Amino acid sequence: NVVSSAIVLTWGVLQWDYFQQSPKAESEEWFGRNTDDGGADKLGHMYITYALTHLWDHLYRNLGSSPEGAARMGALSSLGVTGLMELGDSFSNYGFSYEDMLMNLAGSALGYLMLNNDELARKIDFRVEYSLSNKNDFESDVVTDYQHLKYLFALKADGFESINNRYLKYLELHLGYYSRGYNDWSEGALDERERTIYAGIGINVGKLIAPLWKNRIFEYVQIPHTYVSIENTFND
Repeated sequence: NVVSSAIVLTWGVLQWDYFQQSPKAESEEWFGRNTDDGGADKLGHMYITYALTHLWDHLYRNLGSSPEGAARMGALSSLGVTGLMELGDSFSNYGFSYEDMLMNLAGSALGYLMLNNDELARKIDFRVEYSLSNKNDFESDVVTDYQHLKYLFALKADGFESINNRYLKYLELHLGYYSRGYNDWSEGALDERERTIYAGIGINVGKLIAPLWKNRIFEYVQIPHTYVSIENTFND
């Protein structure tokens, strides 16, 4: 926990201008067009806290904690570090965001719920996708590079015992959200900001390659171009 907190604070000083001004707090609102990132940052907070909850759960189990104790401490550690991140934001241009902190809490709670409900965890994944555009405009701070990030929930056929067809077992349904055009926009410039909700059907990559490489990373990361989707884009 100490090491993680130190990493967050160091990264915040280097990348997010921590401790450059007096603390402030403000409302950033949620998923509106005129928010900083169209709401993608809110899902980013939720996802990071969710994933960290599971990472810390794994570490606590390796240290000898019981499953229940590891899940509880994992959720608290994750919420503590992301809360520290939000506290650091209060000393930067970002400011402390009530919405961000609520999404941190939601991510921690969801992570804890999944760790204590095996049936639900077998059926649903919370994932992030990162893919570069044709411009290949990669940013070093990929955590907040919302121009290239998508967040989604995947409902996996493999988690349902009632589905017996071995081919259908490889399929999954997606429900996701992303925003684009916010990084390059400034007051008076051509406004190409848009937010997109999408639903899709894809391949369960983790199950597909399990005979060669069994790894839980695909429960948290979505591989680009492994699904087809129908999208609804909002630009107003």
